[in-house]
Amino acid sequence: MLRIAICDDTEAELEQMLALANAYIAGCGLAADVRAFGHPDVLLTAYETETFHIFLLDMVMPMVNGLELGRSIRRISTDAQIIYITTEPGFALDAYAVNPLHYLLKPVDRQAFFSALDLAVEKVNFGEELHVTVKTRQGLRTLSADAIACCEYVRHSVVYTLLNGERVETTTITGSFANHIAPLLQDRRFIQPHAAFAVNMSRVERLSREEFTLRGGFLVPVSGKQYTSVRNAYMSYRLGEM
Repeated sequence: MLRIAICDDTEAELEQMLALANAYIAGCGLAADVRAFGHPDVLLTAYETETFHIFLLDMVMPMVNGLELGRSIRRISTDAQIIYITTEPGFALDAYAVNPLHYLLKPVDRQAFFSALDLAVEKVNFGEELHVTVKTRQGLRTLSADAIACCEYVRHSVVYTLLNGERVETTTITGSFANHIAPLLQDRRFIQPHAAFAVNMSRVERLSREEFTLRGGFLVPVSGKQYTSVRNAYMSYRLGEM
């Protein structure tokens, strides 16, 4: 499902963007969820535990400007599609520091808005999101790769930690942990930094020689023998080279 976040501190303009986004979705027949945020901090808090593919951001806000908000989003994900919407054309050059997809001026032209979303949706390619199905004591559970922060091999089972803090434990797995997580590692965001762990790099806040620190403070160890390759893979991911 496509997920869009809109942030504007002016209520009337936020409602206008929300109406345009919903009109676009209805016209295209997309399965999508659109969330509206009146404050950047609320958006960033939500982004800690939710996935958004496209961001429609006001540039001029009194609390945190759109450029700083875009930088914060980029620290979490290099894949997010950012579209700035503003009354100030002078910020356009600065905005490209966060590699936005588009820059629209208010009052927003409906067709220009729809064209920008067409391009964003094409780049998201949300229809190919990876899902993994695991067997738990409660039955089969299908997990979106977007929702997984990390997973750990524990006593012949695998514990998935989700972005919302939920922990999903499988029943005893057959075969190795490496084989179990092989489908997950097809997603370029995931890496196995340790024999007993896999981690979603889009949720990493910091890397040291000993561990990844995930947003929210969760720690995932990094094998000393693998540190160089893990560091290189993480840097490549962050720089968007993969």
